[in-house]
Amino acid sequence: MTPDTTPPEDTGAEAADATRVVRAGLPAPEPYEPALPGPAFAAHYHLPGDVTAAPYDYGRDANPTWTRLEAALAELESPGVPAEAVAFASGMAAITAVLMAVPAPPPDGAPRGHVVLPADGYNLVPGGLRTLLEEHGSEVRAAPTAGDAQAALLDGARLLWLETPSNPGLDVCDIRRLAAAAHAAGALVAVDNTLPTPLGQRPLELGADLSVASGTKALTGHGDVLLGYAVTRDPALARRLRTWRKTAGAIPGPMEAWLAHRSLATLELRTARQAANALAVAEALRATPGVRDVRHPGLPSDPAHALAARQMRGGRYGCVVAFTLPDRAAAERFLGAARLVDEATSFGGVRTTAERRGRWGGDAVPEGFVRFSAGVEDTADLVADLREALAYALAR
Repeated sequence: MTPDTTPPEDTGAEAADATRVVRAGLPAPEPYEPALPGPAFAAHYHLPGDVTAAPYDYGRDANPTWTRLEAALAELESPGVPAEAVAFASGMAAITAVLMAVPAPPPDGAPRGHVVLPADGYNLVPGGLRTLLEEHGSEVRAAPTAGDAQAALLDGARLLWLETPSNPGLDVCDIRRLAAAAHAAGALVAVDNTLPTPLGQRPLELGADLSVASGTKALTGHGDVLLGYAVTRDPALARRLRTWRKTAGAIPGPMEAWLAHRSLATLELRTARQAANALAVAEALRATPGVRDVRHPGLPSDPAHALAARQMRGGRYGCVVAFTLPDRAAAERFLGAARLVDEATSFGGVRTTAERRGRWGGDAVPEGFVRFSAGVEDTADLVADLREALAYALAR
């Protein structure tokens, strides 16, 4: 059974993003009630009589707090066109559900087909999830994001997974072109939209079948929530995802769902400031001798900029900047010297973070590679801190 996820108060396809995010998924105003009702903590619900039409029957199936958040997410990813969102316990839970549950089994005797992944995406996808897919009988092929290289692997595919911009290298692929090619080959298309958020990129409008994201990062933005979601305009795909979520138990907590919905109201403000800070940081890095391979899609000199400018929205190219220092020691000195940069994994938070990405293994990056996530601090303060930390790191 699927609860109604249509927003009670649709802000309309023509509303500006700053308006839409503040009101998305909110119930109609009621006297003396909060604008966003508090989280519903319930393992079960009063359930008299026939259960076939019950919107809520058990806590692993649905929850009113999820319903409101899912309505908001569907509205942000697909304004003006009906869509359904399915929230999960984490971004990896959402990704796993899409890769494992969305491609329908082939008819008896038909080739199973294969899954096409980015070779340079989030390292658990071409790594751990590739192994899981292969263990369950799927053939997996992978190619880099840049140059739309995955297009060469679509013959016989059943699912194309894109990540653009890619993490951590920040390459960009053409969603519209690849979606058309995948559909012509009979494959579904899912896009990891974590880094841009729906304010920076709308994969469904570019032809994708699913937009998937880790809400842990910029969507919620405060570093205090683990959450994931998938949005689709195809009700059958949404049903498959809900069945997977129920069976696997990959459900979000009501408090996490409520915190995520609360955080949406500042999404436009946060991402605008973060994008501006990221561009300023990228420009400062490019002007610093000893720093190489600076990547940010918003830089006019970046090899991905022209394509990113066509398919990303509102001048928002994300909060992440990638760059390489001479060696591991220089990167560690930089991270230790920066006062306004917390050394932490993940990205998208209101506080600036960075890490030497090679410490985890699994990413094909140099030892001095740094993934930098700009927060919402004052731009001048952040750039000044960056320059001081780089001067210290590169002087030795």
